[in-house]
Amino acid sequence: MAPSRPGNRTARIHVVSDVHGNVRDLARAGDGADALICLGDLVLFLDYADHSRGIFPDLFGVENADRIVELRTARRFEEAREFGASLWAGIGGDRAAAIEKAVRKQYAEMFAVFPTPTYATYGNVDMPPLWAEYAGPGTTVLDGERVEIGGRVFGFVGGGLRTPMRTPYEISDEEYAAKIEAVGEVDVLCTHIPPEVPELVYDTVARRFERGSRALLAAIRRTRPRYALFGHVHQPLVRRMRLGATECVNVGHFAGTGKPWALEW
Repeated sequence: MAPSRPGNRTARIHVVSDVHGNVRDLARAGDGADALICLGDLVLFLDYADHSRGIFPDLFGVENADRIVELRTARRFEEAREFGASLWAGIGGDRAAAIEKAVRKQYAEMFAVFPTPTYATYGNVDMPPLWAEYAGPGTTVLDGERVEIGGRVFGFVGGGLRTPMRTPYEISDEEYAAKIEAVGEVDVLCTHIPPEVPELVYDTVARRFERGSRALLAAIRRTRPRYALFGHVHQPLVRRMRLGATECVNVGHFAGTGKPWALEW
């Protein structure tokens, strides 16, 4: 990490999202920056681009991973849940304990390479209760909270909204809106999911609209932050869009690109 920049010199912040197990590139993500921001989804449960990677294929093999991706991509979510349940029944044991053990292993590796300082919030596939165990003194975890970085105020809202996918950290629209309200007016609004704008929530590879937040969209229009930064949609139809005074930026699918998005001022 670069040292703090005195006087009127430019500040540089690197932003990542949807890390999904990419520890190698995460270890270098803060190089040359004054701080790193992570917008969540550290866990890799199943890599839709490489079905051999993630917790699911480690437990059940690549062929079963192929099948569940096929069902989910076809939006046959109930069939996918039934298929997954049959696989878990086949191996026996405590499903929650097995998943938590695998997630803990991934968290230990990723939190260990976060540079100082790192500011992070949760993604929809993350398990927030575990973060406090792995976040070191150089990592600040924020959700529905604000912090000043380089003279600018950043607001953070983590998690996703409820979907048929039933990922670990999905919350109600009301709870999400309350966190947006708690953040208030900021210079940079950092969230895991995008505002509810069709071009920003449509994934061109998965061929579906992901869930964005109407409360977030309303807050952007009302409070007019300089930037709204987010991830969640891995291959969006549009990565960058101006809404009034606000530049909305999907900072990228870090698991795939390995490159952080840079913000300078």
